[in-house]
Amino acid sequence: MRRNTRGRLALGKAMMQYTSVSELIPILQTAIGPAILISGIGLLLLTMTNRLGRVVDRARTLTADLLNTNDGDRAKIAKQIQILWRRAHLIRLAIILASVSALLSSTLIIALFVSALWKIEIAGLLALSFIISMGCLMGSLIVFIWDVNQSLTALRLELIDDEIINA
Repeated sequence: MRRNTRGRLALGKAMMQYTSVSELIPILQTAIGPAILISGIGLLLLTMTNRLGRVVDRARTLTADLLNTNDGDRAKIAKQIQILWRRAHLIRLAIILASVSALLSSTLIIALFVSALWKIEIAGLLALSFIISMGCLMGSLIVFIWDVNQSLTALRLELIDDEIINA
């Protein structure tokens, strides 16, 4: 790196202008939104991974029970295991979508600073990154709601089979 006469650092062929703190403050303010989003997605991922752990534990317990039951209960347990298998796939998809959303938000923050430091106009890329991030987050929440509905369907089947509620 060498300094040239215009107050820039020469990095090979690329030139980086000095950016003052007062120029960075608006970028930091803009980056706060995606940073808070990443924090919220982290909490959502914590909830989803806990839910996935519970589904996996329940499936393992039912699989062990399946080996020690009579034929009448076997079909009921197998049906519950099938529902748990579908739910595990739904939760995995929700986790993937939420993770992609967090990664895109992180990319957005990096791109904000790169565009400011190198004075590159990439508004289209920033907007696209944010839109895709929000789309993935929405998809994750939709799949999460779908999983909640599946869990209620499984509970309903169990209560009907145990004759606690009527069909």
